[in-house]
Amino acid sequence: MKKDKILVIGACGQIGVELTLALRKMYGDANVVASDLREEHDLLKGTGPYVSLDVMNKEMLHVLVIRHNITQIYLLAAILSATGEKNPLLAWHINMQSLLNVLDIAKEENVDKVYWPSSIAVFGPDSPKESTPQHTIIEPTTIYGISKFAGERWCEYYSHRYGVDVRSLRYPGLISYKSAPGGGTTDYAIEIFHEALEEKKYTCFLSESTYLPMMYMPDAIRATIELMEADKAKIKVRSSYNLGAMSFSPKEIAAEIKKHIPEFTISYEPDYRQQIADGWPQSMNDSEASRDWGWKPEFDLEKMTADMLKNLKK
Repeated sequence: MKKDKILVIGACGQIGVELTLALRKMYGDANVVASDLREEHDLLKGTGPYVSLDVMNKEMLHVLVIRHNITQIYLLAAILSATGEKNPLLAWHINMQSLLNVLDIAKEENVDKVYWPSSIAVFGPDSPKESTPQHTIIEPTTIYGISKFAGERWCEYYSHRYGVDVRSLRYPGLISYKSAPGGGTTDYAIEIFHEALEEKKYTCFLSESTYLPMMYMPDAIRATIELMEADKAKIKVRSSYNLGAMSFSPKEIAAEIKKHIPEFTISYEPDYRQQIADGWPQSMNDSEASRDWGWKPEFDLEKMTADMLKNLKK
């Protein structure tokens, strides 16, 4: 076992639950401290240490890092795109201040590595839609995207100015059967599976032809760990790496589900989230992640759909 001591902030969220479990398998249960404002997630109970933590309380966070001899911090706490639009100032405050608290403590305590997720939300209506490149026009139109873009700049600044080894991925929409959606614009791609099994029908809040980059959670967890395990010299992008796996529309995922549940039907009632989705990429160019640290996805739409339905039926 490695001697690292890891703190996962936001461990009860969509990414946090599965990432915490994967890290505990690698580093040993006692060496991965899970923390969140919420009550401990059922899947985490009994698997390792859990601490109630408000990342906005810098002093409390600092004490925790020192007390547990933390060598790596994964900061996953955030207000996501759709939720953020309902309270922009709160989303900005939480998404920014949490990151600055972690970066500052990492600098002060010489924490070995920091992980912070960015998102395809950093791109805007003027960014290229197809195979969106790593370096391109970035003009986000949501508060979530604005906070993620600002966060990328802070990560790069702390890396270059203070030598903090901070690493990041621009996640596409993430799909998981283990944890609930977190208030994002791509949540339909999780909801649709639950509704297909329970109701045999689904009303989608995006139009049938809205293409968005997506990723199955096992790929996202693996990408995160591979990035963090990569040799420091290989990490060339210190803002955030583009990350890709698959792209599909609601119409296409519905057709794939119908192969397994023939009676399934879908209807469309686009809401305010449609405008958010329209400003985002349709597919991602992740060639720099592939070149620098060997990223390669495993799941496509067909493979993911079969696995989601199999696991949700259990």
